[in-house]
Amino acid sequence: METEFIQPIARPQKPSGKREQTKAQNRHTILEAARTVFADLGYGATTVRDIIRATPLASGTFYNYFKSKEEVFQAIQDESALRIRPRLREERAKARTVEEFISGTFRTFFEYVASDQSNFHAIRRNTDTLRVRMDTVEIIAGFEELREDLEAAIAKGLFPPVDADFLMAAIVGVAFELAERMLRREIVDTNAAAEFAVALFLGGVRALPTLPALRAEENGAA
Repeated sequence: METEFIQPIARPQKPSGKREQTKAQNRHTILEAARTVFADLGYGATTVRDIIRATPLASGTFYNYFKSKEEVFQAIQDESALRIRPRLREERAKARTVEEFISGTFRTFFEYVASDQSNFHAIRRNTDTLRVRMDTVEIIAGFEELREDLEAAIAKGLFPPVDADFLMAAIVGVAFELAERMLRREIVDTNAAAEFAVALFLGGVRALPTLPALRAEENGAA
């Protein structure tokens, strides 16, 4: 399936003047309505008309800000990325060991995903869309920051001289896939998701915690 290229959204700036404040409010209104509609209907079933109907704005006003529902979803994801990226960098900067770097990255990410209530329900209904929207400008910038932080950690001797680009891709892949599975569960357990990811990266498959039922079977067989 071909992915349509969407122009990056501009970073939000503090509005100055009544006109700018109105524009900022209209954009905020559209995004808040879209979050609700995406959560209720799912990304695939949602139309631009559905989003417009959930706002007090005219259809022409919508198209002053976004050309499609894809652009709206991109904006929602980019706003999330802008909020989480500073927290992730702060955690990684504080790390003094490989364990602290890996643990801080995963725990911060999973806790943010679970606590970001404005996007939680929308993303829960649209986890299949995350792969499509991984190309947004702010998400890609977050990937590059992780790679840069890994390179800096390698230079300081925190990590062995591994391939930072491959390691970045591995961390990102595990983080997004586990977050998707975590959100699908009835009980969202950020600690369990983080512990699993940390154990996988630090010790490999043999270091992963086993499930209670499987432990009982193993003990019975012994």
